[in-house]
Amino acid sequence: MDGSEPHEITPAAVLSGAPVDLQGRTVSPDFLPPRIYRPAKTATQSGDWHGHHWRMDWDVMSKGHRWENPLMGWQSSADFMQGTHLNFRSKEDAIHFAMKQGYEYFVQEHNERKFTPKAYANNFVHSPKKLKKIPTK
Repeated sequence: MDGSEPHEITPAAVLSGAPVDLQGRTVSPDFLPPRIYRPAKTATQSGDWHGHHWRMDWDVMSKGHRWENPLMGWQSSADFMQGTHLNFRSKEDAIHFAMKQGYEYFVQEHNERKFTPKAYANNFVHSPKKLKKIPTK
């Protein structure tokens, strides 16, 4: 046995010593399961984007768990996982981690970008439409 044999995954909560609130996060109807997805390239980036990682994050809890902070008037929340996100090298790594932690999860598949190759010469190809006039003043 070298550890590579298929076997039942034992949830890490059994040995981790994590608080009960963290272990039962997906059991309560107030908590949404974590989402595993591949983040999109930001609109301000050009060229080849090396975003080949997958991310797991948790959605914000319902409004019943928010209140106005009396000191500053800001919104406060009891959701300790709200701003947490984890990066993984592959979708399988993220799924394995979620299963090992005992999380109920869902995978949001990545929408691939449709790229149409074009040439610079296409800017000067004759078009039977009327030419567009752009006033300068």
